[in-house]
Amino acid sequence: MNLNVSIIQSELHWENVHQNLEMFAQKIDEISKPTDIIVLPEMFNTGFSMDSERLAETMDGVSVNWMKNQAKKTGAAIAGSLIIREGENYFNRLIWTVPNGEIQTYDKRHLFRMAEEHNHFSVGEKRLIVNYKGWRICPLICYDLRFPVWSRNSSLTTHHTSPIYDILIYVANWPAVRQRPWSKLLEARAIENQCYVVGVNRVGEDGKGITYTGNSVVVNPKGDVISNITENTNTSESVDLSLSELNDFREKFPMSLDGDEFTL
Repeated sequence: MNLNVSIIQSELHWENVHQNLEMFAQKIDEISKPTDIIVLPEMFNTGFSMDSERLAETMDGVSVNWMKNQAKKTGAAIAGSLIIREGENYFNRLIWTVPNGEIQTYDKRHLFRMAEEHNHFSVGEKRLIVNYKGWRICPLICYDLRFPVWSRNSSLTTHHTSPIYDILIYVANWPAVRQRPWSKLLEARAIENQCYVVGVNRVGEDGKGITYTGNSVVVNPKGDVISNITENTNTSESVDLSLSELNDFREKFPMSLDGDEFTL
């Protein structure tokens, strides 16, 4: 069973929701063939802004509704994060929406204190495992990449070490100055978790003068990069992932049977 995943690497218009939604609508239209999943960067509608009170939307706001409309229009699941307000709390929330309008969410667990994200957002408490077209998918956000326990391909609440997902997705605004850890850690997460890893990062310069080179990739369970968008380019790529190849690899090299049992 194959799954086609499209990743969009792009500059972002700083704190301009309308321009970003218009831009990504055009980029989605330009994807050359039918696809199953479209992945956008972290805070795709504003850039990585800490102005959470001013920029936050609700779950019935313009950006979530835009994602639902794009999913319906393309027949693909759409994933990306944005600033969401719930009561007195603000979250860097990944939205996963499918063509029938159903939505699932993940709130970023590890807030990037070097940008004072922890002072403007609330911490997420639970991972999300999506079941989609016969695949199990775990979407995470940027700084989560540095924390292998949270990314671990097993239950974090029960003593079971068998794989619980097939694809690990990271949406990001990961600066150019730390590009090497981004690339190396994506490969490491694929190898240690015996899964496909999708990493989607932005390019260009944000409103704080921070530059981004992208280096968006798809990595197979052996750690091989099977899709690699040229850095500093605004473009998209689509790649087919094979569930039978993944399961065959896991069967021949059942590393998870020897995994350590622990819970969070």
